[in-house]
Amino acid sequence: MRTNLAMRTLMHCATRYPGSLRTADVARACNASFHHVAQVVNQLESAGFLNTVRGRGGGISLAQPTDAIVIGQVIRLFEADMPFAECMDRDRNTCPLAGACRLRGMLCEALAAFYGTLDKYTLTDLVRGNTGLQAVFEMPEPQGTG
Repeated sequence: MRTNLAMRTLMHCATRYPGSLRTADVARACNASFHHVAQVVNQLESAGFLNTVRGRGGGISLAQPTDAIVIGQVIRLFEADMPFAECMDRDRNTCPLAGACRLRGMLCEALAAFYGTLDKYTLTDLVRGNTGLQAVFEMPEPQGTG
């Protein structure tokens, strides 16, 4: 979920680049809770992908141009702390097959190919000429019924 929100947040910011928007705008447009988006924004800022300015007139914006944000790097940021399989977690591996199983090597090869593919793309590839995405992020806020 965090990875998905991170990508949605970066895409939304990219459509406003070099301008900024509010975390609440991202949460609304991405159909996510403000709290979850705020956590993701904090992690993206710590990693150097976003700038944040607090208070009135503040907001979030990309810290780098869209062509400098590599999709594989963003995905690794959110997925690296979660091993794909138990045998890939050196500290918590209790699999009795680990010493003889060949699956770990295959999974490592597959993950390398997965990230290798994602490393070919940048945020620019996701947003450039994507008028449908732009339209989604420009949708007006729903009006209250009360």
